[in-house]
Formats: sequence, C-alpha cells, structure tokens
Amino acid sequence: MNLRFALAFAVALPLLCSPRAPASPAAAGIAWLSDPQQAFALARAQKRPVFLYLEAVWCHWCHVMQRETLTNAEVVALIDSHYIALRVDHDANPLLANRYRDYGWPALIFLDAEGRDLVKRAGYRAPQDFARLLRAIAADPTPERAPPAAAPVAGTMLDAASREHLRRRHEAMADLAAGGLRTAQKFLDRDSVEYALLHADLAGERRKAVGTLDAARALIDPIWGGIYQYSTGGRWDRPHYEKIMRSQAGAMRIYALAWARLQREQDLRSAQAIRDYLLKFLRAPSGAFYNSQDADVVPGQKSADYFALDDAGRRARGMPRIDPTLYAEASALAAESLAALDEYSDDAAARAAALAAGRWLLANRRDDDGRYRRDENGDAQRYLGDTLGAGAAFLALYRISAEAQWLQHAIAAAQALDAFRMPEAGYASALLDVGPISRHADLAENIRLARFMNLLHHYSGDRRHREAAEHAMRYLAAPARIRGLVTEPGILLADAELASAPLHLSVVGAHDDPAARALYRVALAAHGYYKRMDWWDPAQAPPPNLAIPFPRLPFAAGYVCNENRCSLPSRTPQAYAEAIRSLRAP
Repeated sequence: MNLRFALAFAVALPLLCSPRAPASPAAAGIAWLSDPQQAFALARAQKRPVFLYLEAVWCHWCHVMQRETLTNAEVVALIDSHYIALRVDHDANPLLANRYRDYGWPALIFLDAEGRDLVKRAGYRAPQDFARLLRAIAADPTPERAPPAAAPVAGTMLDAASREHLRRRHEAMADLAAGGLRTAQKFLDRDSVEYALLHADLAGERRKAVGTLDAARALIDPIWGGIYQYSTGGRWDRPHYEKIMRSQAGAMRIYALAWARLQREQDLRSAQAIRDYLLKFLRAPSGAFYNSQDADVVPGQKSADYFALDDAGRRARGMPRIDPTLYAEASALAAESLAALDEYSDDAAARAAALAAGRWLLANRRDDDGRYRRDENGDAQRYLGDTLGAGAAFLALYRISAEAQWLQHAIAAAQALDAFRMPEAGYASALLDVGPISRHADLAENIRLARFMNLLHHYSGDRRHREAAEHAMRYLAAPARIRGLVTEPGILLADAELASAPLHLSVVGAHDDPAARALYRVALAAHGYYKRMDWWDPAQAPPPNLAIPFPRLPFAAGYVCNENRCSLPSRTPQAYAEAIRSLRAP
C-alpha cells in the first residue's frame, strides 16, 4: 500500500481513522499514550525506549495479543517500569502503517527517544515470550542487527522420537530414481506427495514431489483420462487398468494441489484429465458418482492390448463394466476432489459437478440421525467413511461457494461422527460389530478425520471439533503403533496442522460484487489445503467464527492472517496476492 492509497483509505474511514482514546489504564493495565509526539517527548525526558504497538480494529491477532499478553501482570509491570507505551491504530496513522507494513499486524516496534528502530517483531507474542523480549531490550536498548529466526513449531501429540521416526521413514521410502515409494507396486501415494509439496521450499522435498508427480503420469489413461490403480514390478509401465474412485479423487486433488504450489501446467492438465474421466464415465445421471470401472472387457482376460487402442477401437470391442452401485463415500470423494480442482484453478465444470454431488448426498444418503448410508441398503450398519466423506465434501463446497448452508451440513456431519468414537482413542470404521468381528480403527480414516475435524474447528469455532481431532490423534500418535509403520507422512501432516493455526483469508464485500468475487478467487487459488477462507457480505450474518470487527468499507477488501499476524486490507487482486505471498514468506 503506497502513501497515497493509505491516505485515501484513512479519508474513507473517518470514524475509524480519527485518533481514538486507548483503553483506560484501569481496564488494560498499561499506561498507553496515543500521541506519538507526546510519547517521544516523554521518552527523551525519562530516557526510556518507546514501545510502539501498531494494531488494527479488524486484526484477529491484535485482539489475541490484547486479551492474552498485554493484560499479563508481568508484561504490564515491565512496560510501565522500562518503556513509554504508544498504542496506534494503523488506520489513524498512515505514516506509521506504511513504515512498518511489512511486519503485519500487530507490529511490535521498539524505538529510542530519537525515533530510531531498536527491535521489530511481527505479530502475536505469548506472554512469557514477550516478557523475555521486554527484559532483554531493557537490559540492552541498542539496535538489533537482525531478528532471530523463528523457532520451529512443535507438534501437538507426537513425541520427539515418533516424529523423527516418521520423518526418517519418509526419507528412506522415497524412490529418488524412479519416483514414488520403494515398493514393488508403483502408485501415487497421496500423503507422501502432499507432505513433500508442503515442504517444497526444501530442494529435497521438491524433488520428491516432482519426481513422483511426473512418474505417476504414466498411470493416467491417455485416451479416456482417469488414473489406473497401480503398476507392478517396481515400474510405472505395467499398470493394472482398474479405475477406482479413491484413486481418481486422491490423484485429482494432489495434482490440483501441485498446480497451486508449483504452477506447472502439466500438473493442471493431469488433474483435468482425471476430471474429464469422472464426468464422462463415472458420473450418474442423478449427479452422483459410481465407484469403479473394471480393468477387463472380458473378466479374467488381460487388457493391455485393449487399452493401447484409441477411443473408437476400444468402443468397438466393448466397455469395461462400471459398477452401478451408488456409494455415499464415492460421491463424497468425487465432490471433494472436484471442489479442490475448482478451488485452485477456477474450473466451472468441476464446481457444478461437485455441488450437484453434494446435493445428491443430502437428498439420497442422509439419515434422520445425520449419518450417511453407504448405499440403498436399509440395515442399521453405518460406516465412518461415508459420513466422514460427506463432512469433508461439504466443507470443500463451502470453501468454493461461500454458501453458509454447506458449512452447516459439514458441522452436522461432524456431530454424527460421535457415534463412531472409540472409548480410549480413535474412531471405528463401522458403527456395529459384525458377528464375532469387532469394530476397529483404521489408520488412514483417522488421519483424514483428525485433519477434517481440526480444520472445521477453525471454521466453526466449536471446541468439540478440536477435541474430536485430538481424540483421533491420540490413536495415531501411539508410539508402539508408529514404530511398526513403514511410512505414514499423513500423521506428520495431521500433527503439524493441530500444532498451528491455518492461513486465514477473509474477503469483505457483497456476494454479487465482481470485485469481491475477484478477491475471493485469489484466496481460493492460494496454495495448500490448510487454510481458512471466509467471504462476509455485510448484508448477511457473519460466518460462525468470524470474531474480527471488519470495517464496512465503500469497496470490497481482502484480509490475510497467518499464525500470529495480519496484513493490511487489499483492494485489488494483485495487492491481495502479494499480501498473501508476503505474509507466507519465512
């Protein structure tokens, strides 16, 4: 934001931008000043540094800083004993806002009495950390040469040995020569690639991701699209030709994530090839999706020569059977992955199909108790994958549409998952025992549930969703279980997400405003699964966990917060994309 725009922004907000009285000392504890000239005059007279606290009324982390840190007794005592405290709303002072805009909000700036920077910190600091910083500056009020690197965030439940074991297995199982994992069957292991994409700033992880994505393209049918399930013999060119929805959905989502992260056209084309197959072959007239297509035209006869033919040649010999059963989980997986493709590439066909599948699930598979039936079978058995899949799909549909109904459906599905809860830890795959076969918890399902519930918690603000994620994570984090795993980076993904807040992207503007829609598309295109997106139309009720008092501007604006700070509002897509990039930079 340049100075001209900052001044215009201030003029547009006369109520917010006029110097406002700080919280009273009785309420906040700190003897805040609001006038910079007065603050620096006192600093010269008392020979103290100035602590400049730059906030914004709409900034989530400013509210957290004020509530948790700036009311802490030790912090209050240190500031009042050693500093002149200056609290400024960035909207009221464009000069300061522009000078320190790279530090996000809140900006924690320490200056000497002549206005020279001593120490600068970006974003929220917990009380103990901030107290240590205050003591250090009071002891040595000289300019800091360079701020220390941020410490890595520790996981939530994995002990250090388990985390290191999983990281080492991820390294050891990577086939750097051929791509994929060091296994006899070659397939696209989605969690391994997603973990590598998450850490793609590291050359080794980027190499793993690219190597697997490029090698796995050999499994994509060049004629009809779709991805074969796997290849044998430790090679990618000996595929088994069945096409299973779980493989289609997982691969389409991963290639879409790769496109957003790496911006390689070949990854987007791969995701689109799988989309084309789903829409042409596995979509039912109702909008639901079938689960699978056989590998063979004639059951039991190998089909390599068949799949070497062009479209006309294949159709002349017949079509491998498509299972007509409509499973809830299959349609949910399709909806979620199609929504992901739309999220990162603005794909109207994928969006329409995803929304139609979501509506079909609600109309045809939801029970009165909120759980989802697997098929038309009327028995009492219910499976975790169907209700979990529906919830994850609905959250994905909320992300792409910003329609509140989808978030409410995701919350309702999450509540219905309580029925699958195991007593000590984890969630069972089925609601009921089957004869002498008792229920058990599945590793992959619990990874998926932990990640879904944790992210939903950030959208809903409901602590019960976070607790459900922790209950699943307790199952995943058991050291004895982890020691027996060959590789499972999905646990690392879940652990990292539970240890941090997602990137929070908010757009404020009317839903029928093209400018607001353009900003929201920028938010959608931001790479990574672990992000929270809200589009608040001031004419409507705010999202359930939107506690930030965003100003009502005469134009649409985009806001971005990471784990401890927020950016200035952005008015254009270009500015918003840059704000997101800047706040994500290490």
